[in-house]
Amino acid sequence: MADLRLPKYSRVRPGRTHKAKVGTETREFQIYRWDPDKNDNPRLDIYHVDLKNCGPMVLDAITTIKNETDPTLTFRRSCREGICGSCAMNIDGVNTLACTKPIMEVKGKVKIFPLPHMPVIKDLVPDLTHFFRQLASIEPWLKRNESTGLTENTQTVDERNRLDGLYECILCACCSTSCPSYWWNSERYLGPAALLQANRWIVDSRDMATEERLEQLDDTFKLYRCHTIMNCTNACPKGLNPAKAIGQIKKMIARSQ
Repeated sequence: MADLRLPKYSRVRPGRTHKAKVGTETREFQIYRWDPDKNDNPRLDIYHVDLKNCGPMVLDAITTIKNETDPTLTFRRSCREGICGSCAMNIDGVNTLACTKPIMEVKGKVKIFPLPHMPVIKDLVPDLTHFFRQLASIEPWLKRNESTGLTENTQTVDERNRLDGLYECILCACCSTSCPSYWWNSERYLGPAALLQANRWIVDSRDMATEERLEQLDDTFKLYRCHTIMNCTNACPKGLNPAKAIGQIKKMIARSQ
């Protein structure tokens, strides 16, 4: 008989409740905790934060917890402006950036987990090694022939406008980790983030390797595991449309054949 339960150390158990002074605007935060140095299951710790004593975003609350309640809480953060993508995590069941997610948008208890379906290094820190290997595989840089020399690579306004909706990607991995096709085939399917980046270079008028890039992506798994579920577009905290970019690549390949 098939065992449909999660593996032993994947089952999240109730954790500690960290007591704090109850303020007039106290909110409960339930945060995923896992320490690789301890041979134990992940747990869900409970913290209480007085919103009058911290900023308005979820990242502010997590930082307050680390500074004032539990210094062992581990997470990534850097710019606090929605630019670096470091603080991507699953908040209230949705992949987003903690620095741009207002606490008041979450009703009830604020539940925070690392990005789903990724190996966890510790607590809210996912291992993005494979994600960035996939990005490197699409060669995200401008390719020019040596014969063009050192002249400036100019663009018309229309050519530059084709990059809008592509260059703004901050590689936070919110889209890829929300995609069921990526969950099931992440070893071979490149995922929405890498494919959006691929399209950014394919449509760049200054790049001279369009045919080579399309040929590289014309693969049953690399590209065509996308089934237009649209989770990626719904999850993108920058309002981009990876599903549309993937569709454009498919269309260009079809026209080239």
